[in-house]
Amino acid sequence: MRAIVCDQYGGPGVLQLTEVAKPVPGEGEVLVRIHAASLNAADLETLRGDAIVRIGGPFRPMYKIPGSDIAGVVEALGPGVTRYQPGDEVFADLSSCGFGAFAEYTCAPQDKLDPKPARMSFVEAAAYPQAAVIALQGLLKPPLGSGSAADLETLEGQEVLINGAGGGMGTFAVQIAKHFGATVTGVDRSEKFETLRSLGAEKLIDFREEDYTKGGQQYDLILDVVANRSIFAYRDALRPGGKFIMVGGPLGTMFQALVLGPMISRRSDKLMGINSWNMDKGEDIALLETLFEAGKVVPVIDCTFPLAQVPEAYRYMIEEPFVGKIVIQVIPGGIN
Repeated sequence: MRAIVCDQYGGPGVLQLTEVAKPVPGEGEVLVRIHAASLNAADLETLRGDAIVRIGGPFRPMYKIPGSDIAGVVEALGPGVTRYQPGDEVFADLSSCGFGAFAEYTCAPQDKLDPKPARMSFVEAAAYPQAAVIALQGLLKPPLGSGSAADLETLEGQEVLINGAGGGMGTFAVQIAKHFGATVTGVDRSEKFETLRSLGAEKLIDFREEDYTKGGQQYDLILDVVANRSIFAYRDALRPGGKFIMVGGPLGTMFQALVLGPMISRRSDKLMGINSWNMDKGEDIALLETLFEAGKVVPVIDCTFPLAQVPEAYRYMIEEPFVGKIVIQVIPGGIN
C-alpha cells in the first residue's frame, strides 16, 4: 500500500510517499481502508520533534507513518472483534494507538473507532476526532488536576474568549460555545473574521494589533490554542470565578499551566490549567454527532490534498492563513 513515511524529525521535506506492507489486524483490531485523514497542530509538532514529542522518540520518530485523524471503511477483522463488520463506516483518533493516518490502510483497536454518521461525509468525519473533542472538553469540562467534577459545565450568559479561533480546533470551539449560550470573542488574523462571524463570534480581535490580555477586558472563560503568554497574564484577564484552559502552545507555558495553574486555582477563585483530554470520549462523540445532525456544529474545511501531497499540506499549514481544517483525501473524488 502507499503511505507517507517519516524517518527523521524536520520539516515537510523529510516526508516520503512510499510503498509499505499492508497491515494485518491482530487480536481485537480492525483493518480500515482510509478514505480521508486530517491535519492537526499536534501533527506539525510531531513532525518537527518538539520537546515533548521526543519523550517517546528522542532521536527519531517512534511511529513511521504520521497522522492521527481518519475516516474510512472496515475491510477486515482481527480475532475477537465484535463491534464491527466489513463495510462499516468509521472514524477515529489514532494518537493513542500508533498513529498511521496518512496511508491507504491502517489497523486500530476496535474500541478506538466510532461509527461514522450516515449524513457525514468522509472528509467531514476526518475533521472531527481530535479537534472537535478537545474543543468540547476544553469548554465544558474542568482543567487537568483541578479536582472538579467532570460533568458538563454551563456556558449560558458567559463571556468566552477563544485564542486561535480560526484554526481547526478554534472553529469547532466557536460553534460549541455559541450553541451553549456564550458570548464569543475570537482572536486570530483579520483575514478569518468573516468566517468567524458566520460561526457565531460576536467580537473579534486581530492578535497582530492587540494583546487581549492587556486591554482591560476580562472573561469568564479563556480557551487558548496557542498560549504564548505568562500564566499570570491569563489570570489577570479572567473575571472572579473565571477559568483558563490551555489546549495548545509552547512547552514553557504548558509547564506554567501544569505547575503554577493548580497553585493559582487553590489560592484564588480562578480555575487555571490544561485541557483534561479524557480519552474515554464516547459521550463527547455522541454529543458532537447530535450537534452535527442539528446543523449547530459543522466542520470548516479550508481545503483538501491528495495523499501524495501530504508534504504540501504541511507547508500550506505552516505558510498560509488557513481557516478550519486541512484534510487529506486518500480516496479522490467528491466529498465522500
